[in-house]
Amino acid sequence: MFENLTEKLNITFKRLTGRGKLTESNIQDALRQVRLALLEADVNYKVVKGLIEDIRTRAIGQEVLGSLTPGQQFIKIVNEELIRLMGGERAPLNLTGRTPHCLMLVGLQGSGKTTTAAKLANHLKKKGRHPYLVPADVYRPAAIDQLKKLGAEISVPVYDTSPTAKPEDICVEARMAAGREGADLLIIDTAGRLHIDEALMGELVRIKEKILPQEILLVADAMTGQDAVNVARRFNEVLDISGVILTKMEGDARGGAALSIRAVTLKPIKFIGVGEKIDALEAFFPDRMASRILGMGDVLTLIEKAQEEFDQKEALKLEKKLKKAEFDFEDFLGQLKQIKKLGSLEQILSMLPGMGQLKKLKQLKPDEKELVKVEAIINSMTREERRNYKIINGSRRKRIARGSGTSVQDVNRLIKNFAQMKKMMERFSKKGPRSIPSFFP
Repeated sequence: MFENLTEKLNITFKRLTGRGKLTESNIQDALRQVRLALLEADVNYKVVKGLIEDIRTRAIGQEVLGSLTPGQQFIKIVNEELIRLMGGERAPLNLTGRTPHCLMLVGLQGSGKTTTAAKLANHLKKKGRHPYLVPADVYRPAAIDQLKKLGAEISVPVYDTSPTAKPEDICVEARMAAGREGADLLIIDTAGRLHIDEALMGELVRIKEKILPQEILLVADAMTGQDAVNVARRFNEVLDISGVILTKMEGDARGGAALSIRAVTLKPIKFIGVGEKIDALEAFFPDRMASRILGMGDVLTLIEKAQEEFDQKEALKLEKKLKKAEFDFEDFLGQLKQIKKLGSLEQILSMLPGMGQLKKLKQLKPDEKELVKVEAIINSMTREERRNYKIINGSRRKRIARGSGTSVQDVNRLIKNFAQMKKMMERFSKKGPRSIPSFFP
């Protein structure tokens, strides 16, 4: 999402760090470029004005001009001010008081509320909570059915909403049902509209008064840019929201909403949606987001994803196989499946330090279709062939190609690349275990 902003900021920083000494004139020029980059990224004009002034106050002084590394010091200030702009610290959910705790999701139609409700339930379930989903959008029967389907997918109970009941009554009855189910968390998917109107707000106010939720979370579409900021302002004025969940952060929008919402509403972003899959929800950390924007990567989030998704026992078994150079196609297939759980390869690359600074990152983006092809080829092999690729002769290659819908050349290429990888592993193993890099958590 921040690709264009990151590229423009890095061009500006590169000019600065190339200078041995900075002057007020240099800094003013850099600030002008930063300002333009932020405005082009659809950041709120007043937010940009305040941010640039804060950076200028710190930059034109001893903190930068008197520094031995003025260019690096300027980047440090921009990083710190971006973090401050987005809230400074991670804002956790308020899950105190009597259970079940109530989380009320609000927002316009099409922002992704229903899917986000299920994603949030899945995320909190992994943290040891016992969520209970409540479809309170009685105007769209499809939304009720969708939430029931998603709940079944993640094994989370869903209240059996009657489309003829009042939304506020549904929420009260669902809270009692959640208690009977042993749930400690109520996640309410409320109705939305194509635009804000008095009927919608009146309904949400009634629900709030009836259930007194610990959290009122606005689900906003990051792709809508400044519209998302305006929506957040209006919902906050009426409901006093406690936080924001930004969806579609993996999209091609310019990212201005993420940098503007906190400053405009003074309410923190608590989660971001980074894909369509049920596990594509991340806790929002201002420092990590600032790091991504500046092209410094986000290794901590990548490590956390790996710790959640990788099987520790399998990783240890695989490490032993690697050390003995016994890695086969079955192991390779298992690792492909593990990596896919981390998200798209493009997302993984973007979290690595320095990747955001590469102008040719778009050309480096891996073709996801190639992974699908590789997986299909391996799945078309027999177990014996996966364990010993050397027995795959010409007739077997033709059969594998037919079974996977690929060509013999594709099969040959995969086997050749795998054989080269095996040779490399054997060279590592001969040098001793210490020389083998650990690729697994």
